[in-house]
Amino acid sequence: MKKNIIIILILISAIISSCTNDFEGWNIDTKSPSSVPAKTLFSNAQRNMVRTMKKQNVNDNVFNFFAQYWTATTYPDEANYDLAGRDVPGGFWNIMYRDVLLDYKEAKNVLESQRSNTAPTLLPVLNNKIAITTISEVYTFHVLVDVFGDIPYSEALNIDNPSPKYDDDQEIYTDLFIKLDNAISMLNTSEDSFGEADFIYEGDVVNWKKFANSLKLRMALRVKDGTKVAEAVASGVFTSNADNASFMFTGSAPYANPLWENLVESGRKDLVVADTFVDLISPLNDPRASIYMGSNLTPYIGGPYGSNNSYNNFTHLGDIYHTPDFEGVIMDYAEIEFLLAEAAARNLGGVANAETHYENAITASINYWDSSADAASYIAQPSVAYDAGNWEMSIGTQKWIALYSRGFEGWSSWRVFGYPVLSAPSGAVDEAEGLVPVRYIYPGDESERNGASYEAASNAIGGDKMTSKVFWNN
Repeated sequence: MKKNIIIILILISAIISSCTNDFEGWNIDTKSPSSVPAKTLFSNAQRNMVRTMKKQNVNDNVFNFFAQYWTATTYPDEANYDLAGRDVPGGFWNIMYRDVLLDYKEAKNVLESQRSNTAPTLLPVLNNKIAITTISEVYTFHVLVDVFGDIPYSEALNIDNPSPKYDDDQEIYTDLFIKLDNAISMLNTSEDSFGEADFIYEGDVVNWKKFANSLKLRMALRVKDGTKVAEAVASGVFTSNADNASFMFTGSAPYANPLWENLVESGRKDLVVADTFVDLISPLNDPRASIYMGSNLTPYIGGPYGSNNSYNNFTHLGDIYHTPDFEGVIMDYAEIEFLLAEAAARNLGGVANAETHYENAITASINYWDSSADAASYIAQPSVAYDAGNWEMSIGTQKWIALYSRGFEGWSSWRVFGYPVLSAPSGAVDEAEGLVPVRYIYPGDESERNGASYEAASNAIGGDKMTSKVFWNN
């Protein structure tokens, strides 16, 4: 016992002698750091970006309503384009601007501040981080332009300027292309980047380069720029589902899929599949139907879009959307093949064989959901086979089906093609119609695109200032 006491006293003496009179570090709260690492800012921005794009929430994301994939039960206001009550545009804007773009900007500021103190051998990794953050910024700004049209850009994200000017959306796109090209040129595919702090590609720079080129292709088709289409394809876009840009959600909060939070964790029963989607997909013998939609009813019965629907009387969302760790895709190989089909049909960028790309797109989508499904038999149906004489309908309809549950992309595709024909609900608010001159409607025969309802849903998110002209730049 005496020996143990001596040992203890020696240890205490050693501890005391090793202490310092400098108590400065004692008051530092490690849980509230005065500076935030770039990777933390990047991770947080990326999480908020994908969550916002993937959720369905009447406060800040109703794009699955606009695309008429889903419709509401208890609260049908937003399905009827009444967005003022809960300020849906403001909710979406605030998250993407404040919680996404601002964090990306701060991440780049931190990275740039490290440049002078970074060893030359580590500069390629630093440059990759800056480039990937820029690519993510371009994606976010592109979404905001597509949704709102003219937005604050050149004077944006400046705390000293609370009222930045609105820039022309087409001019913003021009600058975004420049930033995207510069970022692509900075990428060094032999080096690392953010590693595990990147929840989409885990720092894989090869995949980020493919994503950047694929994003460029998407944007180039928005403005019908054949030169940029050719550049994107030549530099390398997605070539398989292995390239898909997918956020790896986990099985529990705060990194669970937000759809699971809305559909399961919340205990709410606010959504059913819309009759628009059910009525179109049911006759097609589509192998994705049983995955897209629940099995609570046989046959499938879609809820009348925009109506106050009973949850028990209509088809539910598929089981996969009730899974907390279901990945969040923001761009996939199927979409890229549909873009290539569109480019070929429009004779843009030297892309050829629209039918082949169309079939590749459908096959990629089906294989993503069920690798054992017979995509060839599905495509061979007369109702699905590519119609070169009406390629807008073929590509528009099948792309819309493939983008199911990805509301922003599905709505955007419909704004480009006008297919499938979507009818405005009978209860649509008057303010949703006639806000923007007909000239903003997709060029062509207005009657083919159901005129008023096409214009109403295209502009429902806010009117002239909030309707991007880039879609109509033919």
